Amino acid sequence: GRLNADNARFLLLAVLIVLYMLCGAAVFSAIELPTEREAKERWEERLENFTRRHNLSRAELQHFLREYEEASVAGIRVDDIRPRWDFTGAFYFVGTVVSTIGFGMTTPATVGGKIFLIFYGLIGCAGTILFFNLFLERLITVIAYVMKSCHERQLRRKGVLPHNGRRGSGSSEVDSLAGWKPSVYYVMLILCVASLIISCCASAMYTPIEGWSYFDSLYFCFVAFSTIGFGDLVSSQNVRYESQGLYRFGNFVFILMGVCCIYSLFNVISIVIKQSINWILMKLACKCCHRCQRRLFRSRRNVVMPGNVRSQRNISIETDGVNDSDTDGRRLSGEMISMKDFLASNKVSLAIMQKQLSETANGYPRQMSSNSKQNGFSGGVGALAIMNNRLAETSVDR
Repeated sequence: GRLNADNARFLLLAVLIVLYMLCGAAVFSAIELPTEREAKERWEERLENFTRRHNLSRAELQHFLREYEEASVAGIRVDDIRPRWDFTGAFYFVGTVVSTIGFGMTTPATVGGKIFLIFYGLIGCAGTILFFNLFLERLITVIAYVMKSCHERQLRRKGVLPHNGRRGSGSSEVDSLAGWKPSVYYVMLILCVASLIISCCASAMYTPIEGWSYFDSLYFCFVAFSTIGFGDLVSSQNVRYESQGLYRFGNFVFILMGVCCIYSLFNVISIVIKQSINWILMKLACKCCHRCQRRLFRSRRNVVMPGNVRSQRNISIETDGVNDSDTDGRRLSGEMISMKDFLASNKVSLAIMQKQLSETANGYPRQMSSNSKQNGFSGGVGALAIMNNRLAETSVDR
């Protein structure tokens, strides 16, 4: 049933994520491990030369380096940088906390700070995720409005949609346009372009001010905007900048806009992944599970139509064990069944119909479109629910 299908999708997604992680680990290990080994060999050689030149023992030097590592965690650096815990530094820190970026260059060192961070982050992260969801809903609304207007203009140019808005020969097109929604692939393309533009503009600002290369600036934008937050590159950490106030404001605006766009893009991509999983399961079902499809059609055994012949009797609690001998005889002869037999055989279907009519009259629950009913991941909450409600999820044609 539906539960088994959801479990199958969940297991397939889990397997694909594990395989994706294994492939990523293999690629990163092949690329980065040789460089790490070379850096370690150079460091060992420098330590050996330093201890020999200054007549120091290896143990004393390692003890000093451990103390420096502790100072570095506390925010002490060799180069002159701004204080970590002044008001501006603390504001930058809480911004990385509530946005879940978490660069790691600033962390609370006191017990009180760590305890406060737990409760502060719990409420702050939840509120920020809510903000991202509301931003996503409004962004999709704007995109849908713009794309619908473009679609209307295209229909008017083709002469399908009348310019005066009256229903004529293209009344069917007008009816379909009333419930028209943009394709998820067009929305994904728009968000990709918007994210790329923001990243390129932000990189153009970071490159001269922070002294990074343009590629490193793009790398920082993706790491920051996607809330990965490695912390190897962090903006606005020097004590002084040219036009410092303007730069910090621009840095805040770019990070906010970038996080919102990348967050929206991730949710759209997740819908495409979801559709791909549904397509994979559909192909597997077509090739390997023809019996499952037959069972799916047989699950409608309670629906009685005149002239249908049942090859076997299916007596269950749902049908109250109705004696179908007289009914089967009439079906074999093509005679219409009686209302009593019809109500008895369709008891469950009528109960479901009554429940749906009652819920519709009370205005609850919200009806799902035909596309969402076919969607195996429908009925979710959060950003995916927003995307499912706002977008027409087109099927994946392979």
